[in-house]
Amino acid sequence: MTKIKKTKGKIVSAQEAVNHINNEDTIAFGGFVATAIPEEIFEAIETNFLAEKHPKDLTIMYAAGQGDSDKRGLNHFGHEGLVKKVIGGHWGLAPNLAKLAIENKVIGYNLPQGIISHMYRDIAAHKPRTISHVGLGTFVDPRDAGGKINDITTEEIVELIEFDGKEYLAYKTLPINVGIIRGTTADEDGNITCEKEALTLESLEIATAAHNSGGIVIVAVERIAQSGTLSPKQVKIPGVLVNYIVVSKPENHWQTFAVEYNPSFSGEIKVPMNSLTPMKMSERKIIARRAAFELERGDIVNLGIGMSEGVAPVAFEEGLLESMTLTAEPGVIGGLPAGGLNFGAATNTQAIIGQPAQFDFYHGGGLDIGFLGLAQADSQGNLNVSKFGPRLAGAGGFIDITQNAKRVIFMGTFTAGGLKVSINDGQISIDKEGKFIKFMEHVEHVTFSGKYAIKTGQKVLYITERCVFELTPQGMELIEIAPGIDIETDILAHMDFKPVITTAPRLMDSRIFRADPMGIINDQPLLTD
Repeated sequence: MTKIKKTKGKIVSAQEAVNHINNEDTIAFGGFVATAIPEEIFEAIETNFLAEKHPKDLTIMYAAGQGDSDKRGLNHFGHEGLVKKVIGGHWGLAPNLAKLAIENKVIGYNLPQGIISHMYRDIAAHKPRTISHVGLGTFVDPRDAGGKINDITTEEIVELIEFDGKEYLAYKTLPINVGIIRGTTADEDGNITCEKEALTLESLEIATAAHNSGGIVIVAVERIAQSGTLSPKQVKIPGVLVNYIVVSKPENHWQTFAVEYNPSFSGEIKVPMNSLTPMKMSERKIIARRAAFELERGDIVNLGIGMSEGVAPVAFEEGLLESMTLTAEPGVIGGLPAGGLNFGAATNTQAIIGQPAQFDFYHGGGLDIGFLGLAQADSQGNLNVSKFGPRLAGAGGFIDITQNAKRVIFMGTFTAGGLKVSINDGQISIDKEGKFIKFMEHVEHVTFSGKYAIKTGQKVLYITERCVFELTPQGMELIEIAPGIDIETDILAHMDFKPVITTAPRLMDSRIFRADPMGIINDQPLLTD
């Protein structure tokens, strides 16, 4: 009779767990913006390094940006010597870490968020590459920068390959020595549930990748249960993959950095949605209102962070929310995506799936329309949202979404830095122009490729408070202007290139500039039941 060995002693302090991390280890982290961050362990790694210079020279890998742009999340790793190499999807929420990359003090790569989430699966399966069309034509393409973000980063980890006459990118995988993730409850055998988490992300994939690489898995949790008491259907990470369990201090295990616990984020309850506050009239609402005209009945939608978040409250105000399904890239389907430090979570969501599965859906063309931010654009329709001189933001899921949605709507003000507008009598006037031009001859970093979009036949619009451009094979065409706007003085004078103008641009719908609801649902029958 074979004896089954039962592992004991998995429950340890954060300090004990960190003692099992070696210098030069490769660590994969779970988390999304400010949600599902294993803050207890992050904090312990920083504390140990500052006191003992251990662990040091780490390679860290993460899909989504994690942090509060100050001290939490990946900002704990912003110390010279602690990290040697970073492979990350988004850098903007960890400025301390980004600063090290900009100053050539760490080797740095920026890869698409969805690709990194898929790399964990391939690492777990011992596949040598993750192969995808995602990233072609952008700064991730090896014909451009190959994802490298500074001068000391020289190793090529992205290759151009071809199958059946089509180009693809092959992303080099690497072993994971340590996986650091979090859940809600752990039993004494290490089985992990996520019942109070707003997202499950790629926790299982990271744990499997680390385990199958011969590494260790550390999980931060809120509480401990007796062995054998957890429902097997609720277990998201099986105990056979888990080496160490750390019970977090309550302040380090909030649901997000913004809220201690919102039961509507985790699906425990659904809350009334009839109290959503309408947006105030501003340039942001004008842009969101114009964008809402692009919605069609039954659309499956992704809303990016920032300006594009405004589409949701406008759609609610117009009675359109029930006609579409909103999603967010970490795995939320349905409900109302949250904003700010809660971005990635959603109120009253229909389903919460893993981030790799969500990107399978996105990469395969499951999205009908994506609304995303507009930081810089050029004459060929390329966009940059990832790098601006000494400021490194990173692409996050931008490339994954924009290369694969059937229709893409970019949203942003026409200029940046102090822009002030006023809306009166159904017209807009520019009271103070922004200091920075956003429409330039060539963008610094190609996060979205206009050439690739033309090749794949995407519909692409660029919506601002004063005009709308459409991507065409000839370049960016000016197709609409707002009432009260002069083409020469308010548009062309503040661009580094002249857009394509084939016919006189039409006026944007006047209802966009009036305070009352626009009534889109009444004059577009396809949006009604």
